[in-house]
Amino acid sequence: MPDIILFDDPKIRIQLLPFTYTRPVAGIRCGIHTLAEKWADRCHSTVSYQTETYLSKKFPQHTSDDNLYINGALCPDEHLTGIVKGLPYGNALVSKEGEVLAVRTHASWNASDGTNGLSVVTYEEPLTMIRHVWDIFGQNGAQIRADYERIVSVRKTAPITDPFTHCYKPENVFIEEGAVIKASILNAENGPIYIGKNALIQEGSMIQGPFAIGENGVLAQGTKIRPNTTVGPSSKVGGEVSNCVVFGYSNKGHDGYLGNSVLGEWCNLGANTNNSNLKNDHGNVKLHSYATNALADTGLIFCGLMMGDYSKAGISTMFNTGTIVGVSVNVFGAGFQAKHAPSFSWGGAAEGYCEYRFDKAVAVAKDTVSRRGVAFGQTEEDIMRAVFENTQTQRSQ
Repeated sequence: MPDIILFDDPKIRIQLLPFTYTRPVAGIRCGIHTLAEKWADRCHSTVSYQTETYLSKKFPQHTSDDNLYINGALCPDEHLTGIVKGLPYGNALVSKEGEVLAVRTHASWNASDGTNGLSVVTYEEPLTMIRHVWDIFGQNGAQIRADYERIVSVRKTAPITDPFTHCYKPENVFIEEGAVIKASILNAENGPIYIGKNALIQEGSMIQGPFAIGENGVLAQGTKIRPNTTVGPSSKVGGEVSNCVVFGYSNKGHDGYLGNSVLGEWCNLGANTNNSNLKNDHGNVKLHSYATNALADTGLIFCGLMMGDYSKAGISTMFNTGTIVGVSVNVFGAGFQAKHAPSFSWGGAAEGYCEYRFDKAVAVAKDTVSRRGVAFGQTEEDIMRAVFENTQTQRSQ
């Protein structure tokens, strides 16, 4: 069995900031699982990572004399997985657009090497790649379906025992052991619903599939979930949420609307926080690009908030259509916020922004993480410091 190494495509990694400041590309969640979890399950193997140097201590790379490098932005399916696993030594599998999808080699290989010295095989079939931040929510519904089918093909659901919960098309609902559902409506007519281990769906929640909630996740009382939404493990969500992905350990526990958006880990949205996901003129939404430091056309009419890890918003914060918030940002104040809040910023559109003191940011992050019983050690602090130093130029502009 080869060592499976999920590599960061340098171009794609930049396009997936701010989420890839704090994780490899394959650490992104889309559907029920992260991309790394999908490949580990498909390959029946542990995986390692080829990523930025400052991330490599937390996400190490393991190689041997049989290495299978797989593009970390690639979403596996059964046919693609078979082709990748059967790739001969010394071969590179590339997409029709020329992107390296996989490399099989006895020696070490780096993404910057491209296909030099390798025999090239072109993959002609359709595939799914998470190339841009908006692909995370854009592909989420299809990935929930794919992950769900993989789960139900080998496992059986726990029953719904609450007599006050009503389920439409119960054969499209999968419930893990320990999950609690109380007086809620589950509508799986248009897509599957996955309820993770020990998740809690509180009274009056209304869910439309496709939907997934991870282990220990919570939907607060009266939550309205619209299709193509994922609530990651240990996250709490309330209010109205539509076509969003919450990576994990984040809170949007109160009323307010979140649509066509992505939240990283350890984020918090204050009560009555809302975002716009549609321009008044129904034009294409533009997002801040870390690659060009300018606005990039998403080609989408609907696109909301992209918020990096450890960031927070005060009560009644209003986010504009197509807003990027970096890592460890505190956003608050009246009016619509700026379309880009650089990492380690503190303030808002009305008050202006200043730099978030690094020592204070680390102290808050440690407290946030420790309250969930998760370790925050020197490795995590070093990652935050690297992001802080790498983004100083953005805050000075």
